[in-house]
Amino acid sequence: MTERNDAHTAQPGLSGRRVLVTGGTTGIGRAIAVLLAEQGARVFICGRDRAHLGDALARIREVGEGDGIAVDLAQDDAIDRLFKASDAYLGGLDIAIINAAVPADALAEAPMDDLRYQIAVDFTAYLTTTKAALDRMEAGSDVVLIGSMSAVSQRGGSSVYVAAKAGIQGFAHSLRQEMGEKDIKIGLIEPGFTGADFQYPEIPPEKQRALIHDAQMLRAEDIAVATHFMLTQPRRTAVSHMRVETRLSHP
Repeated sequence: MTERNDAHTAQPGLSGRRVLVTGGTTGIGRAIAVLLAEQGARVFICGRDRAHLGDALARIREVGEGDGIAVDLAQDDAIDRLFKASDAYLGGLDIAIINAAVPADALAEAPMDDLRYQIAVDFTAYLTTTKAALDRMEAGSDVVLIGSMSAVSQRGGSSVYVAAKAGIQGFAHSLRQEMGEKDIKIGLIEPGFTGADFQYPEIPPEKQRALIHDAQMLRAEDIAVATHFMLTQPRRTAVSHMRVETRLSHP
């Protein structure tokens, strides 16, 4: 007869784990930071807007421990500033959620300065923040890259964003092979159509609420739950790639 304590595999908790979340002041990043803090992790977030940073930290501190910094990851000194601040608060790093991104549209319609900025945030900063995080990690650590279903759908009108997210998809696949022997897991989560200020002004809050109600749009908290699942697997198990989509197609 099977014993009750062998009915399911043990899931490691997040209590005391030190977590960095880039783009953690709004949307998906904020939802992840709040959930992980509520689960006992100590979180450090970053975002470009000081007001959003303050609001996010207030929410995080209602449920757990957290701090953060306002920084634009496209700037030359941003990575150094971010990790100097996170090192001082966390004293090390166990989990990195690489999430910060900006909207990007069709290549032919993008002014050159905007194009350079979008690539710097949506692709280059993913690699540089991941590199800096890995430099601080020991065995038993995790990196979760937040990509996008745009890498799969590859719709016209968003070629710059598609290029960045397809690049992150390939990067994650290759990097997890490089880090596996070091017991550092690399995960990729590709959200579908998700409600956030990222969608403004095309889809205002009231329209987002209606789409979520009709199962045609995800909540940022849905991606946080997926992230939590990825991070609470046994070390022998790598849930390495998740696609989180709406049950119904959006209009």
